Amino acid sequence: MQRRAYRLVAAPAALAAAAVLAAGLTGCSGGSGGMGGDDDPKPGPGESAPPTAEPGKYHSLPEPCGYVSRETLRRMLPGGGEEGDQAAEELYRGQPTITYDADRRVGCRWNQETPDGTRRLSVDFERVVSYQAGVSDEERAQQLYNKLSDDAHIPASSSVTPSSPPSSLPAPPSGGKGGPKGPKDPKDPKGAKEKAKNEPRTTDASSRPATTATPPAQPPGGGPELGSRALDDVGDNAFVSDKLVSGGSGAHRDVTVVFRSANVLVTIVYHQQPTDRTSVPSSQDLQGKAHVLAREIEAGHFSN
Repeated sequence: MQRRAYRLVAAPAALAAAAVLAAGLTGCSGGSGGMGGDDDPKPGPGESAPPTAEPGKYHSLPEPCGYVSRETLRRMLPGGGEEGDQAAEELYRGQPTITYDADRRVGCRWNQETPDGTRRLSVDFERVVSYQAGVSDEERAQQLYNKLSDDAHIPASSSVTPSSPPSSLPAPPSGGKGGPKGPKDPKDPKGAKEKAKNEPRTTDASSRPATTATPPAQPPGGGPELGSRALDDVGDNAFVSDKLVSGGSGAHRDVTVVFRSANVLVTIVYHQQPTDRTSVPSSQDLQGKAHVLAREIEAGHFSN
């Protein structure tokens, strides 16, 4: 019985001590250096919350294989067969690009093999999402576009073309006469020439020296070389990259059109390699068809 009486007397004392301790902790939490100030989600006087980046305009992407019209595919991949043929249906159906997030990246490929040569077409869509504080999706898309343009060595101004180059640059030697000649190697007078003849050569107007009066040479049956340049009639930003590679196996051309519309980047790659080794794919033909496809894509998906 004495033990029970002791507990009844001691309990109020313990409660009183706990109350005093709690009051002391409450007083500390209200101080300027207390821990409670760090848990307050509201900014103090004179402070502002981090800026919230603006979300992108587009929140989804089209189905790419069914997005390009059959008429456009027949223009870019001619000779694929008659309408309704199994081979034609398989060709124009395309092969979707393997992707793990169809809301962020989709694409489609078309590969054509004929007796006249090979043609390939690809269309890729990328919806850019920024994870940087204060950087919007559109700003991030612009950064990625600028990098692609720099990597392709696109001239800063599209007003300079191979047919109207800057007049301040010297003209190259005409016909191989009158120009500076490199040193000859007496030990190998023909080896260097044979090596250069057999090596593949890549031609890009953005990396070739400009001329002042003489227009660029035209490949047999291929028309003028248009070169790589910016485009001002597709999306918010656009450029075309034109690569002609020639070598012992013939010549093939790769034309790439990239354009940005808000927070979406679209890349079109159009490739042609003729079976005839003396034939050169036309810069005007490939660029023209890829350019038209880019405008069709923009008008169909990005016009709203």
